[in-house]
This record gives sequence, structure tokens and C-alpha cells, in this order.
Amino acid sequence: MGAQIRVYRQKIASTTAMRKIFKAMELIAASRIGKARSRVAASLPYANALTRAVSAVASQSEIDHPLTTEPEQIRRAAVLVMTSDRGLAGSYSASVLKQAQSLTELLRGEGKEVRHYLVGRKAQAYFDFRSIPYQRVWTGGTDAPAFETAREIGDAVLADFSTPFEDGGVDEIHVVYTRFKSMVTQEPAVIRLLPLEVVEEEAANESELLPLYEYEPEPAQVLDALLPRYIESRIFAALLQAAASELAARQRAMKSAGDNANELIKKYTRLRNNARQAEITQELTEIVGGADALSAS
Repeated sequence: MGAQIRVYRQKIASTTAMRKIFKAMELIAASRIGKARSRVAASLPYANALTRAVSAVASQSEIDHPLTTEPEQIRRAAVLVMTSDRGLAGSYSASVLKQAQSLTELLRGEGKEVRHYLVGRKAQAYFDFRSIPYQRVWTGGTDAPAFETAREIGDAVLADFSTPFEDGGVDEIHVVYTRFKSMVTQEPAVIRLLPLEVVEEEAANESELLPLYEYEPEPAQVLDALLPRYIESRIFAALLQAAASELAARQRAMKSAGDNANELIKKYTRLRNNARQAEITQELTEIVGGADALSAS
């Protein structure tokens, strides 16, 4: 009985220590999620304005630009996978990797060669463990991304997109990330970054009409200047959404882990009390039995 009580006490102590860690990580994630959501909201006006400008140039000018023209044959595709650097965020990274795997199988089923670019140590560990080759990886700061990282990623993918297929270039670029919808809902998403898809929609009011531009210099040169910034803004927006999703998933996972720790502590406390009660009962029985034996003699 004494050994069982010691085991339960050790389990209670270790679970209590883990509960403190879970609570601390939950509070840290909760304190940072507000800033992450503010950064997502702050990035929208610039990204939307840049998207409107690129769409206006591409739709209002009859030019054949490599970044907006669909190639006749897509033979090699690049997939940029955004995961986290750390764990303890539930199924956050696993969901993104599953979505990336599904996209890879789809592209290969279409006869395309797939080249991977990774963001986050979780993606790197996943690919290294399965000996899956990848081109480049960016790690560090996935829960607080910097614009310099987005610029570096944009330069890398644009360089490969601008390279001919025969020299190792890619024909299209996809991004797999987690879209932040609310504190409860975050879902993996896939967007095709390049070639740029410009969809002409009917405007609901005059404020939504694309502005008419007079181009100086030529529209092709304007696109050459705008599209790299457009790519950087799209990648940075995806990084910010992924960061907010990671923090929300970690807060939810740590709260669930803390609740489970509380239930375990209650369970071990009941088992310890039962073992202690059984030990006391056994001791009383032995005392009564010994007293009876003495009185009988």
C-alpha cells in the first residue's frame, strides 16, 4: 500500500508541474494572439491596394507578360509549405503537411514534377524523416514573421519562376498555409501564386471599379516593378495568417492539455486517498485481530 501511495504522489507532483507549463504557454499564446491578429488586419489595406493595381495593369493592357500568362505546358510546379517551428499546437502543422501531401499527389497525377520550399522546422523534420528532397527551408520566427523573410522567399521563388524549365526553373508556384478565420476556426488553404490569375468581376458600386491608369513607362515595365512587390505582400500575408493560426491553435491545445491535467490530478488524488484508506483499514484490522488474540490467550 505504501508503495502505491508514493507512486500516486509522484504522479500528482509531475502532473502538477506539467499543468503549470501548459498554463504558462496558454497565457503566452493568449497575450501574443492579439498582436498577431492586428498585424493581419494592418497588412490588408496595402495588399488589397497592390492587388487592385496589379489587376488593373494586367486587365486593361494587352500585353504578354510571363508572370500573368498561362504557359502552354506546365511541367514543373513549386509548392511552398508553411508550418511552425515549435510543437504543442495540436494538429496545426500536421494539417498543413497533410494538405501539402494531397496537393503534391494531385500535381504528380497531372504529370508535373514537384519541387518543395519549406517554412518552419516541423516541415523540415517531416521531409528529412521521410527523405523527401526540398530546395530551400526558412526557419525561425514562424509565430512572429518578419517582412524580410517574406522578401527573401519571394526573391527565391521568383528567381526559379523566371528561370527556363531546361535550366531547372518552375512553371507555377503554389502556397500551402493555414488561413485564420477565428479563434476557433483555422483551416489549411492552397493558393496559386504564379502565374497570376486575374479574375474580372462586375463591380457592385463605383468604389469597386478598377482605376484607369496612364502608363509611363510601358505596362510591361510597370508589371516588372509591381509583381515582385505583389508576390512579397501575398507571401507576407500568408505568413501572418499562419502565425495567427499557430498561436490560436497553441492556446487551444494548451488549454485542453491543462484541463486534462486537472482531471488526471483529481483521478490520482482519489486513487491515493483510496489506497491510504485501504492502508488504514488494514492497520485497524490487524490491531483488532491482535487485540482479540491477546484477549483469547
